[in-house]
Amino acid sequence: MNYIDIKIKKLNEKAKMPTYGTEFSAGADIYACLNEDVLINPGETKFISTGLSAEFPEGYAMLIFARSGLSIKQGLAPANKVGVVDSDYRGEIVVALHNHGTEPRVVSDGDRVAQMIITPYFKANFEEVSTLSDTVRGAGGFGSTGKR
Repeated sequence: MNYIDIKIKKLNEKAKMPTYGTEFSAGADIYACLNEDVLINPGETKFISTGLSAEFPEGYAMLIFARSGLSIKQGLAPANKVGVVDSDYRGEIVVALHNHGTEPRVVSDGDRVAQMIITPYFKANFEEVSTLSDTVRGAGGFGSTGKR
């Protein structure tokens, strides 16, 4: 198992530290840190405070994903699908939670609202060229693979 040290600062004394659900969970649950319940109507997005900020090494990113149970059972998931927190960001980790369902939903203090994964990334050197190499697939796009 690979581990990396992540510094977490509580911006609110009642904020909860991220937790892993099981020994082999890739994502750590992050929790709402709220003074009052937040109602999210169908089709609406609300910003949910976590009361946390983080510091982690350059070359890594914190990715914020939906929690499968919350998204499937209640229709609540990050509005931007995957949030990206860069290593030089020191502000509060906030989840833009969108209600994709048909019923109003309530988020309360201490609710698990998303999960975070810390991952390494590569920076690209973009090189403009006039041609690209040929492949069997070529320019076949959406739904093009697997057809005969």
